Amino acid sequence: MQLRIFTEPQQGADYDRLLAVARATEELGFDAFFRSDHYLHMGNGSGLPGPTDAWVTLAGLAIQTTRIRLGTLMSPVTFRLPGPLAISAAQVDEMSGGRIELGLGTGWFDAEHTAYGIPFPPVGDRFGLLAEQLAIITGLWQTPPGQTFSYQGSHYQVTDSPALPKPAQRPRPPVLVGGDGPRRTPRLAAQYADEYNVPFGSLADTAAAFGRVREACAAAGRDAASMTYSAAQTVCCGRTEAELARRAAAIGQDPAALRANALGGTPAELVDKLGRFAEAGAARAYLQVLDLHDLDHLELLATEVAPQVA
Repeated sequence: MQLRIFTEPQQGADYDRLLAVARATEELGFDAFFRSDHYLHMGNGSGLPGPTDAWVTLAGLAIQTTRIRLGTLMSPVTFRLPGPLAISAAQVDEMSGGRIELGLGTGWFDAEHTAYGIPFPPVGDRFGLLAEQLAIITGLWQTPPGQTFSYQGSHYQVTDSPALPKPAQRPRPPVLVGGDGPRRTPRLAAQYADEYNVPFGSLADTAAAFGRVREACAAAGRDAASMTYSAAQTVCCGRTEAELARRAAAIGQDPAALRANALGGTPAELVDKLGRFAEAGAARAYLQVLDLHDLDHLELLATEVAPQVA
């Protein structure tokens, strides 16, 4: 199983802090650094120093890292138009030497839209936006050089686009679709995604969601094995109960709840739970690290968990 570091910068992290975490992610041997795409903090606290834009951040990290994959879980379709997002992601992919992955979702946090003047249509409309953005972005990237791309949808119309620039990765960077929706999400994943991600689900719910995507792949005539299946889980690890309690307190959570509902516990406990996710079909785990100042936590995960699940 590959382990990837997943961050939530809207909770309070500037670019320098994210760079420090990304460099530690690379130096410690993790596969990738991913970040959320939000413009407002959640829960208690001020969120200082304020939000950082996901794709501006990834552009910086593309230059200042050399090996790790870089991506979003998930960029909301409400934040950006599909054409400009295709251009931005392709450019960052070129800047990184072909290390970008695009996670795209419907968006869900209405308060951040209100706070920054972003329209937030009903969920059914957002799924329509997602389907069309996936079609347009992948279509632009995969159009052969010298040809044009057109698309006529209910939400977006693209006419004779030169479909430039091209990303470094061919035919395109990997696309991730996530969530546990029972019908529309599996169909979109089967049609467009290279990877399907279940965020913060129980083992049983994650396995069931994987099953629905496998069924959707079969219905679409796609080999279900061509999909990468992954899970995102909050992580909080300690060698001792005192260390675990200290790390849990730093993120405002209870050790018992983390053990029950996330990847919480000793390294051995995390290895066991990750093994069960692997048995359910997860080839990757995104470790949601909430305390971005605790780089010793990353080192513990790298030295005592990662080697046991590789």
